[in-house]
Amino acid sequence: MDTVLLIVRLILFAIFAIAAIGKFLDPKGSEKAVTEFGIPSDLAKPFAIALPFAEIIFAFCFLFVSMSWVGAIGALLLLLTFIGGMIWQMAQGRAPDCHCFGQIHSEPVSWKTLARNIGFAILALTLVARGRDGQGLSLTDGDTNTDIMQLILIFLAVALIAAALFYLKKILDTQTLILRRLELVELLSHQGVPQERNEAGHPQDGLPIGSPFPDFELTDSADRSVSLKSTLGNGKPGVFFFVSPTCEPCRALLPDMEGWEAELGGRLNFVLFSNGTSEANREKFAGVFVDDIVLQREREVADAVRARWTPTAVFVRADGTIGSHLAAGDVAIRELIDKLRKENLADSDLFVVGESANGDRKPKIGEPLPEFSLRNVRGSEVTEADLRGTKTLAVFWSLTCPHCVAMINDLKAWDDSRREDDPKLIVFSDGSVEDHEEVGLDAIVLDSGYKTAAKLGMFGTPSAVMLDESGRVVSETGVGAANIWALIGKRK
Repeated sequence: MDTVLLIVRLILFAIFAIAAIGKFLDPKGSEKAVTEFGIPSDLAKPFAIALPFAEIIFAFCFLFVSMSWVGAIGALLLLLTFIGGMIWQMAQGRAPDCHCFGQIHSEPVSWKTLARNIGFAILALTLVARGRDGQGLSLTDGDTNTDIMQLILIFLAVALIAAALFYLKKILDTQTLILRRLELVELLSHQGVPQERNEAGHPQDGLPIGSPFPDFELTDSADRSVSLKSTLGNGKPGVFFFVSPTCEPCRALLPDMEGWEAELGGRLNFVLFSNGTSEANREKFAGVFVDDIVLQREREVADAVRARWTPTAVFVRADGTIGSHLAAGDVAIRELIDKLRKENLADSDLFVVGESANGDRKPKIGEPLPEFSLRNVRGSEVTEADLRGTKTLAVFWSLTCPHCVAMINDLKAWDDSRREDDPKLIVFSDGSVEDHEEVGLDAIVLDSGYKTAAKLGMFGTPSAVMLDESGRVVSETGVGAANIWALIGKRK
């Protein structure tokens, strides 16, 4: 039994020593991790520094019988704190990076990381239960000089192992990145000859965040009827992938998609949209998704969301609204998944922003309607209170904008034919009542200098945002007529 206890001590020594060294190698990552676990920002840095020091002290305690019991108590308290924090994060639907081994190895909080820490805690509890005098065999013969020499050798050995693991990880990460870049090169070239892909457009040319995902009625590769409602019927949000049986990078990404489904399937629906025959897709994507590939007749769903190349992915919230920009290509898709795994996916306002043509302008999603008092073209007062109680499409418009003028007849036709459950319309414009008399749209309010419109996220005309019944902004700014109509689910 004494030999077993010695082995347990050495295992715990290695675990805590490597964890401490890994955190020392990445102090910024440690600070970020403790912040994500709920430590106040002003305490995050001191805590991130103190944690590895505590781990290294407990680690060295395990090398000596006289101090092992104290080290076991400290290690057990740390592990129980980690376990409690992980359970809390998982209960909140979040999966922050645990950063357990710092720069050497880190992964999002999951049942796997929780089980691993429970296993470590059981080892520490075993030593605690044995008492101060029951810690097993001693590593040394009692000679002080020998003790010091062995201590130095052990420390150097752990440091070398940690350094080797660190550089091995760097090499593997570099190789992985090279492989990903090669996949994209293969996508953009053919037998070494560059291909023009102007039809692909910009990866962020998708529908605005907050607009409804286009409804569909299709069949899957198992010949079952599939719709947007049935896809999200379990109340979970989803990541929709657009793939093709002729797309090699799509096939290369399949192991990652299967891994994501295994990791996040309890919180996310993973849906593949493809085209072609069922047989071609089942052969191409044999695996977890083989019976669940939604088959487009052509590319109607992909075209509706403007996913112009494969692979592309988009996050769709549980209510069926789009929650991210398009992630086009394997690198962007991995970045999207990495962002989602750290978020509370049950948050109905969750959105993920990628690189955008809108520069640094962050969407106003979730922000309340500002107070205002303006006059409409009939001279009546309109305030923010008038926009509560029903959804509202807030359009930013200008008489001097030819694109605005071009869509005015469509705006009037839609406003005249709106159903009871359709959003109401308000149009913010600048100028005088006389300037707008010939327009013939009562929904216009005169917002001098677009002061109110700017608070809602307007940065060009024509553009629009959607407001919910309480007056909160629930979409990013849709710029241009096509994106304005997309906010209410219309295609132009």
